[in-house]
Amino acid sequence: MSHKTVKGKEVAAPIITRVKEKVEALTDMGWKPHLASIEIGSNPAASLYIRNQRRICAEVGIEFDNRQYPQDITQPEMCAAIGALNVDPRVTGVILQRPVPPHLNLEQLQMAIHPSKDVEGMHPSNIGKVVYGDYILGPCTSLASVEILRSTGLTLRGLEVVVIGHSEIVGKPIALYLLAELSTVTICHHGTHNLAAHTRRADALFVAVGKPGLITGDMVKPGAAVIDIGINQIEVEAEQGNKKKKTVGDVDFESVHEVAGWITPVPGGVGPVTLAMLVRNTVAAVERTKVEYEAAMLA
Repeated sequence: MSHKTVKGKEVAAPIITRVKEKVEALTDMGWKPHLASIEIGSNPAASLYIRNQRRICAEVGIEFDNRQYPQDITQPEMCAAIGALNVDPRVTGVILQRPVPPHLNLEQLQMAIHPSKDVEGMHPSNIGKVVYGDYILGPCTSLASVEILRSTGLTLRGLEVVVIGHSEIVGKPIALYLLAELSTVTICHHGTHNLAAHTRRADALFVAVGKPGLITGDMVKPGAAVIDIGINQIEVEAEQGNKKKKTVGDVDFESVHEVAGWITPVPGGVGPVTLAMLVRNTVAAVERTKVEYEAAMLA
């Protein structure tokens, strides 16, 4: 068995190429995609995400602007600002950067974004559509994770899949996507007994719980595809006895790499594909709006 580290940039590359072609075509027709980012206060992690989003939008030709709002903005004021973006015809997509200040209700803010402009796929309306097989504006991270599994060439029909983590925007949508492909899916969570008994029979294992090193090599079926969605900051020894922060996933990469057929690194695995899905969703939102507008004009 040959071990393969799945590099997210390689999976993302053809997606980005297709998105760029679509952006050019839409722009020529007067439907240029425009993604508005909402940043509340200042957060170093959010700043990194914003730089990456700006970079990939520039690469594919999507207009991107970051709207900054004060740390102490109230919930009604923020909802009103989102409402203004919803009715702005120049803005075709909206993304809310997280985390938000603790005094704000994140779920309410996410629901305030109109579903047609919710390019992250976080609105309950868009998540609910996944149940019915409509993935056009599905949650970006879950779409990216399934895309990585497709890239392995494994046949999804009948595949034994285990998803660790049951969040509404990652674990559950992944399970629904793969059920539609007739994979056999098990969802594990903090209430699961004997986690290893489930993971050892998985042909494909998705891990998204935020616990560094949760999955080790002895918990993985030889030859399985392991997709690590976790992002954690840990402290490791540096020079002269100092410590430095390191980004790791939920999977113990070294031990699992020796067993798995495919494995995603952290960073550099799911992240780049998630960005590709964000711009793909941004284009899909414009395409859907264009179709609806043209249908209304003909009615």
